[in-house]
Amino acid sequence: MIGEGLFVGLAAGAVVSLYRLALSHAETLLRTIAAAIQSNWAFLPLWFAFLVVICGIVCRLMVWEPFTQGSGIPQIDAEVIGRLDMPWWRVLSAKFVEGTLCALGGLSLGREGPSVQLGGMAGKAVSKLMGRERGEERLLTTCGAAAGMSAAFNAPLTGVLFAIEEIHKEFNAPLIVSVMAAAISSDFVVSQILGVKPVLQFVFAADLPHHSYLFVIALGIFCGIAGAAHNRGMFWMTEQFDKIRQHAPYTRLIIPFLASGVLIFLAPDLACGGDAIVERLATQQSLAIGTIALLLLGKYLFTTLCFGSGAPGGTLFPLCVMGALLGCLFGKLAVAYLGLPSVFVTNFIVLGIGGLFASVVRAPVTAVVLAFELTGSMDALLSVSIVSILSYVTANLLQVDAFYEHLLGRLLGNMGRKDSDRLDGSGGKCLQNFVVGAGSECEGKLIREIQWPKSVRVVLIDRAGEEVVPTGSVKLQALDNLLLILDANKQDEVRERLWQMFGSSLTSNWRPKSSRLRRKIRKFRAEHGSK
Repeated sequence: MIGEGLFVGLAAGAVVSLYRLALSHAETLLRTIAAAIQSNWAFLPLWFAFLVVICGIVCRLMVWEPFTQGSGIPQIDAEVIGRLDMPWWRVLSAKFVEGTLCALGGLSLGREGPSVQLGGMAGKAVSKLMGRERGEERLLTTCGAAAGMSAAFNAPLTGVLFAIEEIHKEFNAPLIVSVMAAAISSDFVVSQILGVKPVLQFVFAADLPHHSYLFVIALGIFCGIAGAAHNRGMFWMTEQFDKIRQHAPYTRLIIPFLASGVLIFLAPDLACGGDAIVERLATQQSLAIGTIALLLLGKYLFTTLCFGSGAPGGTLFPLCVMGALLGCLFGKLAVAYLGLPSVFVTNFIVLGIGGLFASVVRAPVTAVVLAFELTGSMDALLSVSIVSILSYVTANLLQVDAFYEHLLGRLLGNMGRKDSDRLDGSGGKCLQNFVVGAGSECEGKLIREIQWPKSVRVVLIDRAGEEVVPTGSVKLQALDNLLLILDANKQDEVRERLWQMFGSSLTSNWRPKSSRLRRKIRKFRAEHGSK
């Protein structure tokens, strides 16, 4: 598994490195074209005609391969849980070209979502070439997603935790070691091609003293509110674009392309992913509070317009840029009105990235590690942990869906009969590890006394490093590691039941983060009287 993870990481790293190079050249060409037009405005009509042509090509590719729409992370989620079976070569080729053309058009979209999808499809390609079964194919897809995230951010630990916390949503040794191998090998490939410098890099002038942690707490709550507002606005804009059905997706994508054609001259910093804003934040001392606020508002509105249209691009990098602006704005206000020393503004920029990421994606552990890898310093570990936890809790209390959970629900809900041939209808079995939680309903029971879901078989029990043969008379103990074989077609349904069976007394009262899913559960219980 480590060897296969390394192989997947090399493949995904190569693909994403080429993708990043293509995006970089596209953005450079965009700036050159804009400068040429500003020196001779007679070329302006040709520029808008060029945008219409680019938009038409992107839309045609989206019609040819519909699962390239949006960031690509929900599609990878659906692939991993067995609800989709995407053709890897179509997705790879279409997404690569679409993302490059969107960058050339100046759309405010990120590279991370497409990189995760490209990496996941590279992992699937490796699985196909090796002739692996569907269960292992899903694992290698997860490895590829981690490798893609690692390559996009130059942050391997972030890639590992994002794949585990957001995509696969479980921790077990085989998954972790294979995903780590993929992320590390991918980062090695990218560092050889593009260098070892992180995509975002901020250096602290001084460590934040503990007596200033009231500001940290306030920022955590502020980021939680901002993250909930971010998601609600994104969801609303997506719903508005969904109402445009005639000649879609052409009539949808032409809106952000034309808007970009204007903004590239009026507000060029808002175009593309946000590298221009990052450069300005590197010298944030010269930025006024009003300028920061306008950049934050403008970046959010344009990103929401681009992403809501269904354009093939992600929001993670723009999200990090908005988090940096949010932290910078908070820091500047604290300096101006609350007496915070100005040397700590950079600290709040990094805290803003972690806080907004945690509240939007609902992946607080990944947010903490991301902030660590962006700074290369452990000094912010405590403060960014506080911000991430508070923003995560605040966003949950506001009962706004997590970003990618909501998008996954939309994806699965919108798949009609025309996509039925793209669903995973393959048979076969897959292996899964589950740990018996302390206080779970299975602790202390004999194997034969447990009502196992259909098609589930216990293959092996690992008890404190000792292998126990699973007979009916074996009594399960807390922290027993069970290797189970499941039906691949019903894996997601069976896993939910197994999580309930093996969850500890703390996690047995699990509630889904999605408010929409909670409402469906309450309705089901009301109708069926189900415990």
